[in-house]
Amino acid sequence: MLLQQIANHDAVTGSFELFSRMSVNFFVRILFNFISVFIMIRFIYFPAHKKGEYFFTFFMFNLLIFLITFLLNKVEMSLGAAFGLFAVFSMLRYRTEGISMTDMTYLFTVIAMGLINAVGLGTWYDLLLINALVLVFTLIFDSNMIWKKEASKKITYNNLEMIKPEMREELIRQLEEQTGMKIQRIKIERVNLLTGSAIIRIYYIDK
Repeated sequence: MLLQQIANHDAVTGSFELFSRMSVNFFVRILFNFISVFIMIRFIYFPAHKKGEYFFTFFMFNLLIFLITFLLNKVEMSLGAAFGLFAVFSMLRYRTEGISMTDMTYLFTVIAMGLINAVGLGTWYDLLLINALVLVFTLIFDSNMIWKKEASKKITYNNLEMIKPEMREELIRQLEEQTGMKIQRIKIERVNLLTGSAIIRIYYIDK
C-alpha cells in the first residue's frame, strides 16, 4: 500500500514537472506552428488550388508530428528517432484515393514545419524567421510569380480515329474548342478498343 502511494505520488509529481517544464516553451512553439500552418493552408494552398478536402489531413499530420516530436524530445530520446518518425509520416499515402505531387509536397511541408517548430534550436525570433521563410518561398514557388504553372486534366475521348499521330494537331484543336483551354500538349494514357474510347491527359497553363 505504501509503495503504491509513493509510486502514485511520483507519477503525479512527474506529470506536473513535465507540464511546468513545457508550459511557456510548448505554448509559444505550438502557437508559431499553428499560425504558420494556417497561413500556408488557408492563404497560399487554398487560393491556388481551390481544394478543401485535405485541410483536416494537413492540420492533423502537422499537429501530431509536432506533439510526438516535442514529447520525444522532452523525455530525452534520440533526435534520430524523431527524424525517423518524420520519415515514416512523410512516406505515407492513402490507398483509397490518389494524392497529387503538389498535395504530397504540402503534406511533407506541414510535417516538416511541425518537426522544426517542435525541436528547432535558437530564439523565438529564429523560429519566427524560419517559419516566415518557408511561407514566403511556398508563396513564390506555388504561384505565377516566376513561371506559369502547368496543370493537367484527364478526359475521356470517344473517337479513336483522332488519336492517330498524324491527327495530333487536329485533335488538340478539337479539344481546345470543347474545353475552352489553351492546350500545351496532350498524352494518350489508355485506349479501350471495346468501348472505342481513350483516356487523354491534357496539359494547359493554369491561370
